[in-house]
Amino acid sequence: MSTAGHWFHPVEPPAEAGVRLFLLPHAGSGAIIYRDWAGLLPSDVAAQAVTLPGRHSRREEPTHTDWEPLFDALYDAVLDELDDRPFAFFGHCMGAQLAFRLTQRLAQEGQPMPVLLGASGWSPVGFFEPTVEQVHMPEAELVEWIKKLGSFPAEVYDDPEMLALVVPALRADLSVAAQFTDDGEGVACPLVTYGGKSDPLQERADAMSFWASRSAEYLGHREYPGGHFYIDHHAPSVTADFAGHLNRFASALQS
Repeated sequence: MSTAGHWFHPVEPPAEAGVRLFLLPHAGSGAIIYRDWAGLLPSDVAAQAVTLPGRHSRREEPTHTDWEPLFDALYDAVLDELDDRPFAFFGHCMGAQLAFRLTQRLAQEGQPMPVLLGASGWSPVGFFEPTVEQVHMPEAELVEWIKKLGSFPAEVYDDPEMLALVVPALRADLSVAAQFTDDGEGVACPLVTYGGKSDPLQERADAMSFWASRSAEYLGHREYPGGHFYIDHHAPSVTADFAGHLNRFASALQS
């Protein structure tokens, strides 16, 4: 088995599925946030969620706190995983950042391209950008902040052992996200975006509108009731919409 197997859950996509879908999670989390998606997506779509080092099944590995080493390792893992089937990326928050950059780099290096990119809960313009000071804020302040976002189950905040697992991964990811810089460039594939109407990380009301200039095939924005983690409550609708687009583009490629 290749080392890339550690990055994806499940490790092996169903052989009978005709389309691959790589799911990238938000800061501090892992594959678990997409645990229900396999049952919501059509059987022809093989969904594999990414787990970054330092959490869940990779808890014993050191986390990355710098963008380039993490991104390079993830890029190599994705390349190693690809086969001859069409594939797509979907990312939420920091996962959207990574999916966006992965798509750009694949094009730059002449590699196979995703047939579709889905970006949720983040835009390169008008969204919260972590600072170095916030990355290193005292744990009590950090926990209070993520509690307001609703980013983890309520029981996590009262469990010191759980917090001891969550906080280091979150700090590492915030450090990585703080190093993202927008160059104004777009992607050479279809793009669709999703978000919550009352997302506290959206600092400009028109933030998601900036995606329209980032793809010649922008498919629009879908907005749902809820905050940054609207996706937890609206996964059936998001997956149905995204799968509809994915099926259309994958079928066109295979015909």
